[in-house]
Amino acid sequence: MSVSELSPSAQNYLKVIWSLSEWSDEPVTPTGIAARSGVRLSTVSDAVRKLAEQGLVEHSPYKAVALTPAGERHALAMVRRHRLIETFLVQVLGYTWDEVHDEAEQLEHAVSDLMVDRIDALLGRPTRDPHGDPIPSAAGVVEQPEATALATAAPGERVRVVRVADHDPAMLQYFHERGVVVDAVLLVAESAPFSEVTQVRVDGRDEPIGLGRQAAQSVWVCPVEPAAS
Repeated sequence: MSVSELSPSAQNYLKVIWSLSEWSDEPVTPTGIAARSGVRLSTVSDAVRKLAEQGLVEHSPYKAVALTPAGERHALAMVRRHRLIETFLVQVLGYTWDEVHDEAEQLEHAVSDLMVDRIDALLGRPTRDPHGDPIPSAAGVVEQPEATALATAAPGERVRVVRVADHDPAMLQYFHERGVVVDAVLLVAESAPFSEVTQVRVDGRDEPIGLGRQAAQSVWVCPVEPAAS
């Protein structure tokens, strides 16, 4: 069975299950799936049961939901479609990075495998989408960058933005206006005690930015090695 033979609902759930574990070590639960999908828990429970009957997930009551090898293969195919379409919309059609998620959610169910491969070739086989998330290869290989949440960076560190979570378009607009984009270099500054605010300065900009906990946890960074003297 190819991923295109699954219902759009099944495709969505597999993609969500995989995505929930991509940047987190926390177990994937029906409650977490419901929160990410914006549907009721009872709806998710029914969907997970059907996916288990198809051999795409493993789940026992009160346990985590895990993809089977077949489920993971289909999930990666959907993630690949979604992220290639997002990249196409930005690079070819001029969308901004806060506009592409919902469009890709619709288009990913309509395109054929051939179109996905043609988009991949046209774009020069990109390895990441506009938000920095890795694009799985046609063989399902994911090159996961080594990165941690900006909220964990220490004062005085210089870091490079690797990935920005795309779940909130308004937050993406805020980041873009202030230069907190993929590949931007940030200097982490000292913050006020107990404030849970991460203070950063973007290279090339004078004005410091204070990011609340949710925002700082939505930006993933890697250290910038000091220049050789």
